[in-house]
Amino acid sequence: MKDTSTQSKTSEDRDFPANPMEKPGYRLEFCDNFQAAALDTSKWVPYYLPQWSTKPLAAARYALPGHCLQLHIDADQQPWCPDYDGNIRVSGLQTGCYSGPLGSNIGQHRFNPDLVVTEAQPTIKNYTPQYGFFETRLKAVPLPGYMVALWMIGFEEDPEACGEICICELFGSHITAEASQNGYGLHPFNDPAITDEFYQEMLPINAANYHLYAAEWTPTHVDFYVDNVKTKTIRQSPTYPMQFMLTIYEFPAQLTSASLNTPWPKTLEVDYVRGYKPIHGYEAV
Repeated sequence: MKDTSTQSKTSEDRDFPANPMEKPGYRLEFCDNFQAAALDTSKWVPYYLPQWSTKPLAAARYALPGHCLQLHIDADQQPWCPDYDGNIRVSGLQTGCYSGPLGSNIGQHRFNPDLVVTEAQPTIKNYTPQYGFFETRLKAVPLPGYMVALWMIGFEEDPEACGEICICELFGSHITAEASQNGYGLHPFNDPAITDEFYQEMLPINAANYHLYAAEWTPTHVDFYVDNVKTKTIRQSPTYPMQFMLTIYEFPAQLTSASLNTPWPKTLEVDYVRGYKPIHGYEAV
């Protein structure tokens, strides 16, 4: 495993180039380059965990200028789930959705034990892979109070199938022209087979520019990458289908005057999201 401290990045850091779409030894099974005029709803659900909120509050704010996805926090946007998540504002896309009936406690990513379904959702499985290589190229928001992430959660038809693989988590308060902190790893939530293993590492990159963040999820372990350099192997693995979550958050308690005085909207820019399967599969050991 290559030590990320050997990466030749400096304060002159620029956009890291996109990878070729073809990946030797793998088959591309999911790809969105966000070049269409409208969001592809056969791939994405444009709401953030709507079962715990309402669709108007959980709806993503976004733009598609023809060359990327821009996920926004707008000046007039309301908190997404004020009863359980305070005044946090979110714009997010996800590749699936599952909930129980109205008033039940059945649904994906129960971040608060008191949650109940306020709007029952249809079951949607746009892309719910089990194992593969997953990659994004994105620009984070270099302002305190903002965080962007690409992460995976269990589809959770089985309540124990609820772990998380976080591919990247980038807080604006830890982004400078010289270095940025990336968070990645596994969270168990209520999965008894997973132990919490999460890392936050400073890298010699400016995450406000385009960089690549990736993970290869196998039956025995998960490998994490930044700009094609492996940063860590975690020797655990969720054993059920998972969906993608692509999100920007605003945490009002962390906002500074610089954050508030920067023009709206605050924007996560995403070049692409891809998912691959190895042509010959994975062998569990």
